[in-house]
Amino acid sequence: MTDLDTFRSDTRAWLAENCPPEMREPVRSDADVCWGGRSYDPTANPAQARWLKVMGERGWTVPDWPKAYGGGGLSAAETKVLREELAAIRARNPLNSFGISMLGPALLKYGTEEQKLDYLTKIARGEIRWCQGYSEPNAGSDLAGLASSAISDGDDYVINGQKVWTSYADKADWIFCLVRTSKESKQGGISFVLFDMASEGVSTKPILLISGYSPFCETFMDNVRVPKSQRVYEENKGWDVAKYLLGHEREMISGMGLGGQGENPLVAGAIATIGLDHDGRLADPMLRAQIAAFEVRAKAFRSMSERFIDELKAGKAHPAQPSMMKYFGTELNKSRHELIMVAGGSDALEWESDRSNGGGAPRAWLRTKANSIEGGTSEVQLNIIAKRILELPS
Repeated sequence: MTDLDTFRSDTRAWLAENCPPEMREPVRSDADVCWGGRSYDPTANPAQARWLKVMGERGWTVPDWPKAYGGGGLSAAETKVLREELAAIRARNPLNSFGISMLGPALLKYGTEEQKLDYLTKIARGEIRWCQGYSEPNAGSDLAGLASSAISDGDDYVINGQKVWTSYADKADWIFCLVRTSKESKQGGISFVLFDMASEGVSTKPILLISGYSPFCETFMDNVRVPKSQRVYEENKGWDVAKYLLGHEREMISGMGLGGQGENPLVAGAIATIGLDHDGRLADPMLRAQIAAFEVRAKAFRSMSERFIDELKAGKAHPAQPSMMKYFGTELNKSRHELIMVAGGSDALEWESDRSNGGGAPRAWLRTKANSIEGGTSEVQLNIIAKRILELPS
């Protein structure tokens, strides 16, 4: 038996003993997702709190981070085995965190040792919930045109400006934020700073979406004082950090193309609405063919995602590959929800009833319309793919 086989066997036994049965059930709503942070109430879901605690203590919320920063210190091969064993028992993610998926990798590359020891360990344990301060009302796709200013004042910056589409800003504890520290050049005058959302002068306003939800916010900064020690990397070189982080954000967003764990809502919904024929197949042959074609694309994307993650962890992924994965993953997710709506028929149009889980299907379908925008618009991703992967002329 190889060392990796032993690790798999030990991991399987540990998960069997420590993953609560409730954490092996499908996620039914946002209430089943753990984001951690100051406002997290462990008594609301004891099984979820226990799952976060044991995984955090083992470093397996971030298994491939160094142990010194709260991680598990696992190799790429061991991390892959852990992912496979978690998937095999359909375990829920112990912690959802923009700190893990976006800020953490950027801090590992660009942060000071003090910043890593402080922020990364808290991220790994779910003690800080983060949001992202990138887009502005006049700086979306042209992010480098941002105007939020950070004026030097002794050991502090004084920040003024506005961010938009700040996901969960009204629930976040801290923000990683791009600010302008120089006007000499667009990319060359940006700095990357971290600050507490409870700081004086910070306010948020939720943005109501067509789905009826408000996961996005406007964020306002009025003379917010931020210690310069909370700047990541050098002054005016925050664009380097921002680009690196965007690659990891696009990797995260591409994951929605894989769908959730547990029961397939597309197939289950179609069977419930349309029923099966005498051969045990979905009774509508046209829809059956559409679902089959979708599943082929989904399986191909899952295989490609496994390869991409392996290459990314090994430092061998093409720098533009996250754009390709983000584009296809979001298109796949939109297609999935289009088919869920088609399969649901008129029942899928219910908006508020208990039977429809508060209009879960149509609200989720409407939410996917933002997939083409968040993390970089589809048009921008296609331009990146054309130039940097296909090497087409401008």
